[in-house]
Parts: sequence; structure tokens; C-alpha cells
Amino acid sequence: MQQIELPLQPERRIYTVSELSAALRALFEREFQDIWVAGEISGVRAAASGHVYFTLKDDAAVLRCVVFRSTLRYLRFKPEEGIAVLARGRLDLWEARGEYQMLVEYLEPQGVGALQVAFEQLKKKLAAEGLFDPARKRPIPRIPRRIGIITSPVGAVISDMLQILQRRFPALHVRVYPALVQGEGSVEDVCGGLDYFSRTGWPDVVVLARGGGSLEDLWTFNEEAVARAIAACSVPVVSAIGHETDFTIADFVADLRAPTPSAAAEMLTPSRQQLLEQIAGILSKMNQAMRYRLTQAARSLQERGLPRAFSVLQRRLGRSFQRVDELDYRLRELARSGLEARRRRLQALEVRLRAQDLRLRFSEFRRRLESARQVLEVRTRERVAGMRVRLEPLVAQLGQLSPLRVLERGYAIVQDEAGRIVKDATEAPPETRLRVRLARGQLRVGVIESSPS
Repeated sequence: MQQIELPLQPERRIYTVSELSAALRALFEREFQDIWVAGEISGVRAAASGHVYFTLKDDAAVLRCVVFRSTLRYLRFKPEEGIAVLARGRLDLWEARGEYQMLVEYLEPQGVGALQVAFEQLKKKLAAEGLFDPARKRPIPRIPRRIGIITSPVGAVISDMLQILQRRFPALHVRVYPALVQGEGSVEDVCGGLDYFSRTGWPDVVVLARGGGSLEDLWTFNEEAVARAIAACSVPVVSAIGHETDFTIADFVADLRAPTPSAAAEMLTPSRQQLLEQIAGILSKMNQAMRYRLTQAARSLQERGLPRAFSVLQRRLGRSFQRVDELDYRLRELARSGLEARRRRLQALEVRLRAQDLRLRFSEFRRRLESARQVLEVRTRERVAGMRVRLEPLVAQLGQLSPLRVLERGYAIVQDEAGRIVKDATEAPPETRLRVRLARGQLRVGVIESSPS
């Protein structure tokens, strides 16, 4: 008989839940460490620890996201409900729930990204033409005598700059070219001011000044026409646009960039603080050298594989923080449900207390008392009437027996001064004062003579 060989069964690979989670986490760390995801923010929840949790969603799916507190403070805007964004970060596995989530490190609202692309394209174009080349930048006069300022003639920017210039170097001559610095016509105004100072050659240096704002607000100074007007200007140009963190094309083309308009006024004027500033510059160079040494040390550590260990430790700390946030949320929910149960019990007690309202009970007692009083009055009247019926015959009978009826027949009642009835003549000797009661009225008499018989 021919023996039939059965095919070998594939060996089963059995994972524990922890092993499978570890394998998935390793996959995420390997394949999804730097990704961009577009979506709409939903369900934003800020935890007490400072971390922010939300979801990114589109028409078909949702993705859980978390921004840790250490990352949140570096974002240019905070996550808000309903905003469409581009999120950059990495995927991680939350083993406690078997869910994956995105650890967000950067957020960019969609719509601003188009302006950023235009910014980068123009920057690349002008850099290729050499407009950003440090070799073409002109030195700024150490002590300028005449300064031209292109800015809005109203507002805090020009006011602050003039005050600083007056305080630090009163002998300066300043000429302000009024210009729109935002919106329609602003590009033409700024270019016209640069052309005016370039043609006249009056100032030693020209300052482009504007306060802070959004990328759209500062877009005038990202226009190619303004950049070329700065490059074509015959006198050095200082760019003082927005805040220290704001960068525009004008900053790269100008001969000097100032962090703010006020800082530009201070940089262009000498002061007694020059030595202190030189010392600060030396300290800054020392810090740069230290940072360089630290960078070299970090690179050496990187080569030894420590960043991976640090990354694992950071993720573990992040998961621990997330677990603490979840426990805090559950604790708050338990406290809220306990308070709600006590509130319901209090409401039930209030209902019972209203049912036992003393005013209602007093009102009931008053009604019952009034009813009893009416019944008592009726029964009293009936009782009095019955007693009157019984009393009238007795009164008539008593009247028949009354001594007064005897007096009607001519008899009298004699009383002494003390009111005692005198029955014997010996009780009333001569000169005794007596009262004699008749049927009608009484007499006061004196005894003249008393005869015992």
C-alpha cells in the first residue's frame, strides 16, 4: 500500500498581548517616526497636567492625538475645535487600551501653508540671484547723523522709535516717510519711500519699521517688489519688521535686521551701554561655544545609541503621564457622579420637606379649629336654649316662693345696720337705726320705743 504523506502544518506563532503590543510599537517607531497628517481638530481636552488631547478627523476616519506640555509651549497656536490643520509627529501605541495615537510635535493651520510655500519659493529665487549674499550687504554707520524711517505716521511704532532716538542721541535728524504697511497700496508706498530716500541720498541709513502681526499682516514685506527696492536702495537699509520671532523676505535682503522697531532705534544710536553690550557679546560667544561643545557631546552620545534609550524613556514617561491624566479624569468623573447623587438626594429631601411644610399644617389646623369653633357655637346655643327651656319653669316656681311676693301683700323685712333680719323687738332697742324693705323700695327708720310683747 502506498503511504500518503500529509503536508506539514505551518508552525503557529503565538503572541502574548504584551509581545504583540511591543512588536506594533517597534513597527511604529521604525516606519512612522516623522509623518504629516491633514485633518480637522475635534474633541479638544486639556488635562490638569498641561497635556492636550484631541482627535484629527476626515470624512472616513479619526486619529487620536496628544500634545505633551513640553511641546505645547513651542506651538505658534493652540489646538482649537474645528480648525483644519497639518500635524507633524510620530505614531505611538498606548498599550493600556490597545490604541495607537499620534504624538504631535508641530501644528500648522491649513491655509497658512500656501503662504509659507510662496515665501519659501521667493526666498529660494532671490537667494539664487544673490540678494541674500552677505558680501553685498553694506555696513551700517556707527554713528548716523540722519535717519530715514518708512512706516505708518500714526501708532505706537513711530512714537516709541522717536522717544528712544531722542533719549539716546538728541542730535540726530530724523525724517519720516508716511506709508501704509499693510493691505492694498502698502507695497507701492514702501517702494516709493525707498526710492525717495535712494534718490535724495539724504539719510545715512533707512529703517523699514512695522509692528507685529500674523503672516498675512506682514505679507507686504514678503513681496518681490519690496525686496528688489531694498536691494536697489543707494543707502543702507535696516529691516525692523514685527517681533523677534517674525521673519520676512525684507529681513534677508536688508543690510541689517533688527528684532523690533524699538530695537532698531537702539541699535542705530550710541549709548553708554556699549561696553556692557560688548561684554554681553562676549558672553554670547561663550554661550555659542558652549552650545557647540554640547552639540559635539550630543553627537558623540548619539553615536553611542543613547538618544534611542532617551527616546524610549521619554515615551514611557509620556505613557505614564497619559495614565495619570486618565486616572485624574476618572477621579473627576467619580467625584462628579458622587456630587450628582448627593444632589439628587438633597432634592428628594427638599420635596419631602415641602410636603411637611408647617405652613400647610398650620393652615389645616386653622381650618379644623374654625370648624370646631363653629360646631361649638352651634352646640352651645343649643345647650343654652335647652337649659333656658328647663330654667323658665323653675324661675316661675321660684317666683311663686319668693319672699318678695309676701311683701306685695303689705309685709316688710326689717334689717339692722349690719344687714341682719330683725325678728324680735329686743333686737332693736330705742334709737336703733333700721332698714325696712318694702315691696317697692326701702326705708331707713329709727326705733323710738321697743316693746317685747
